[in-house]
Amino acid sequence: MMIDGAMMKKLYQLLAALLFSYICVSCAGHKRSGGNPAFEGWYADPEGVVFGDRYWIYPTLSLLHGEDSVNYRTDLERTIDAVNQDYRIQTHMDAFSSPDLVAWARHREVLSVGDISWAKFALWAPSVIAANDRYYLFFGANDIQDNGQTGGIGVAVSDVPEGPFRDAVGKPLVGEIVNGAQPIDQFVYHDEESDEYYMYYGGWGHCNVVRLSRDLLSVIPFPDGEVYKEITPENYVEGPFMLKRGGKYYFMWSEGGWGGPDYSVAYAISDSPLGPFERVGKILQQDPDVATGAGHHSVIQVPGKDEYYIVYHRHPLGHGGSERVVCIDRMHFDGDGKIKPVKMTFTGVDARPL
Repeated sequence: MMIDGAMMKKLYQLLAALLFSYICVSCAGHKRSGGNPAFEGWYADPEGVVFGDRYWIYPTLSLLHGEDSVNYRTDLERTIDAVNQDYRIQTHMDAFSSPDLVAWARHREVLSVGDISWAKFALWAPSVIAANDRYYLFFGANDIQDNGQTGGIGVAVSDVPEGPFRDAVGKPLVGEIVNGAQPIDQFVYHDEESDEYYMYYGGWGHCNVVRLSRDLLSVIPFPDGEVYKEITPENYVEGPFMLKRGGKYYFMWSEGGWGGPDYSVAYAISDSPLGPFERVGKILQQDPDVATGAGHHSVIQVPGKDEYYIVYHRHPLGHGGSERVVCIDRMHFDGDGKIKPVKMTFTGVDARPL
């Protein structure tokens, strides 16, 4: 039997329809999952947040990453990482956005030292918040080791979450070492109950909290006149984070050495955003079957839902030091309001559209 062009076209249409139906049936009842790492590249210190109808992650650039693949690293890059203990390769920040926590789009160089008059290197640990119809990106820069250096925590602003962000003040908001806390690893928190903005920060095993002005461009005293309140909990090292659930404040931080396998996350619970914070225990740590060095996290809450995702970095097996990748896993609470230990996975999370 001869098959003419019209019949062939109908056969192709029928086959396409059958294939589409098979795919729909096969996928019915199954959620599309992401994977860990959540996206390619050496990144660390991820700040996860929701703006509008998209999830955003703002991380630290952990290494030069060649073709943006964690599997691609040249001898030159290894040499640069070994000799640059002053972190001179960290001169910009990328961001990532997603409609569902699975498909991520990269936004390159949302902040660069070229847009900050006083910053030269070591752009670390972004914290981003929406306020006053703008977006504020807080960052650490220059890795200051004493009060004679220029550097610390600064703030940049943009009209859109993908930037570019520009330096808003022309100098650090916090540019000195107070209470033994290196001015890095800032997290900005809006306490809706008091309508106050607080910034938690600090490395070297010390954590301070400061109060921010309404325009988020300056540090202002607390009602008692104090400017820097030390709130360091037991075993604190760096990477503070705050969330509120059920009227309680969950203060979280990283413990252990940032470049080693024992890096981990612990937390405390308080009735106040200013503490006191008594350590409850660890909720994220290495798993020899999955990864090591799991820490410096943030938490995304699905708006209006009691649903939480922990965003963190970790070392793939066989890696360490600056070789860190960003991962996402579910975070759950028990019936007493305690955070359950997080199980690290390779599969990541199911797609969760907003």
